[in-house]
Amino acid sequence: MTAVTAPVAAVSVALRRGDALLLVKRGRGPSLGLYAFPGGRVEPGETLEAAARRELFEETGLLAGEVTALRTVLLPGESDPSWPAFQLTVFRCGGADGVPLAQDDAAEAGFYTLDEMASLPLAHFVFEVASEILG
Repeated sequence: MTAVTAPVAAVSVALRRGDALLLVKRGRGPSLGLYAFPGGRVEPGETLEAAARRELFEETGLLAGEVTALRTVLLPGESDPSWPAFQLTVFRCGGADGVPLAQDDAAEAGFYTLDEMASLPLAHFVFEVASEILG
């Protein structure tokens, strides 16, 4: 019998500029090679909001303005059993000045419209959330 483990707390940040949202191309698993909102695991003792701000900065060099929790989704584990399921809280970000630079585990970083996202390999629910924000 396999032990069931609780999902790992994680966050992502949907940062809007005009008619586009910031996406990063994942440089490591989970979701290697897929485009997603900047984000990652919540560190022990860290609030969800603090984790969202930290992850945005670590992956893009941008400092978040106002952040508001938008929704929480359960992401299944990867096919590799070493990757757990994640309980991901998506934050909407009210702004961040500067040019995003791919850092940490982000291979690329940039702003994309819905039309541009339609042709990208996206992580799980990214297009659905992007449509909600930009639609």
